[in-house]
Amino acid sequence: MKIAIIIVRSLLGLLFLYTSISFFLHLSPEAETTGNFKAFNVGLMASTYLMPLAKSLEFLCGVSFITGRYVTLANLIILPVTLNILLINFFLTPENLPIALFVFFGNIFLIFSHWDNYKGLFVAKG
Repeated sequence: MKIAIIIVRSLLGLLFLYTSISFFLHLSPEAETTGNFKAFNVGLMASTYLMPLAKSLEFLCGVSFITGRYVTLANLIILPVTLNILLINFFLTPENLPIALFVFFGNIFLIFSHWDNYKGLFVAKG
């Protein structure tokens, strides 16, 4: 089980690092978008803050996953991002769904593998 955790954590970390660094340094050309996804993407870019925020979170969580430090916190921070990646790909670009499924379920797998660290969040105090 430990090996699976390290493999999933490393793959997610590398993926998040690649996509965030690629976004900020413009390493790969923009993919051609069409239809509803193009309209959605234009809206994201028009907000001017949302994509840099998401990519910054991806970068920080990618570093956390690669180094193995603060993984419990990184799992919670990246969960809304991975959920949005899954839903965007499910509804707008189903051809990318396999990667989105890996990202989302990899995040869920890491959360459940560190479940003891989260138990305190669900215990009533007082």
